[in-house]
Amino acid sequence: MRGKHMDFAAAMPLAATLGITIHEGTKERVAGRLPVRPDICTAGHIVHGGAIMAFADCLGAVGAFLTLPEGASGTTTIESKSNFLGAGPEGAVLVGEATPVKIGKRVSVWQTRIRTEEGAEVALVTQTQMVLWPN
Repeated sequence: MRGKHMDFAAAMPLAATLGITIHEGTKERVAGRLPVRPDICTAGHIVHGGAIMAFADCLGAVGAFLTLPEGASGTTTIESKSNFLGAGPEGAVLVGEATPVKIGKRVSVWQTRIRTEEGAEVALVTQTQMVLWPN
């Protein structure tokens, strides 16, 4: 993994539950994968929208963590918007790439594009992460 040497997915129990892996983590790009298993699907054997949103949230949160200003204690999602563009069929592997839109002292905004490994568009998620400061 590029960037800080830590297992980002292991730090987020939901990521492990969903099967998310993060293979790149830098201030400019966070990339990961989500295998579409039957237990994260909805009707029609396609990935549930909540799993897509959680995948994107994990990737954006890692990016926000990597870009925290000095002295900050953490980050939390305060807003997320998802555009569902296509289906993620059971058995597919989704790939996600989060990139920063804006990095600030109080918030950062990340956009995550999710596709199938074959390149079919699945979702575009924009999230705002608030910077947490010690009390």
